[in-house]
Amino acid sequence: MASQDPQSPPAVDGGHIVLVEDDDGLRMLVTRLLGESGYRVTGCRNAIEFWRHLPAGGVDLVLLDVMLPGTSGLDLLRALRARSTVPVIMVSARNEEADRVLGLELGADDYVAKPFGRPELLARVRAVLRRASMAALSPSNPASEVLTFSGWGLDMRSRSLVDPEGAAVDLSGAEYDLLLVFLEHPGRVLGRETILELSRARLGSPTDRSVDTLVSRLRRKLEPPEGLPPVIKTVRGAGYMLASKVEHA
Repeated sequence: MASQDPQSPPAVDGGHIVLVEDDDGLRMLVTRLLGESGYRVTGCRNAIEFWRHLPAGGVDLVLLDVMLPGTSGLDLLRALRARSTVPVIMVSARNEEADRVLGLELGADDYVAKPFGRPELLARVRAVLRRASMAALSPSNPASEVLTFSGWGLDMRSRSLVDPEGAAVDLSGAEYDLLLVFLEHPGRVLGRETILELSRARLGSPTDRSVDTLVSRLRRKLEPPEGLPPVIKTVRGAGYMLASKVEHA
């Protein structure tokens, strides 16, 4: 039977976090930390326990360690993204660019490296949950929350993207945040550091390829029909630019 770490009573506004961590001591420590901060936490040692717990109730966030016995955290993220858009923060003792890039490629919303301090972890958790909560709220003026560009439409209420043919296109949390940066600054050349400053997510650092990889992934999803110019242009030596007019539908 899957084990569940002790839980602290959730605060009124607390969410349910599933923590997947094979280190018993760290799992207990993080569970206590999050519980004291008002979250309900379910602890899992591996992918098998995770899948047992996931259907049991609503999950607001997954804290997922990269290095797990058996199925790795990255493989678990890949499988999770095939069936759910629940926010995911990857955790790893190896603060390597390759891990961060792959995590973003697979749809992670944020990334925190061990050893991490209490303030950083809580800030990341709150930020990701806040973004998810804001996306679920209905705005007072719905029409102003739909952005159109080159035939595409982004509904900021549901964080949903629709292509020019009317088909829905899935976006991870990081992809959505990056697209929003471009839509809020059309025609402006944005370098790595500027994208990081403007983004609501932790996409990486100016010295690694996380931003470049995420831009490439987003560009593939926005690839226009043959013969038409790209929606996001590369400006050699300077950065990237949204080459479309943005309108509020």
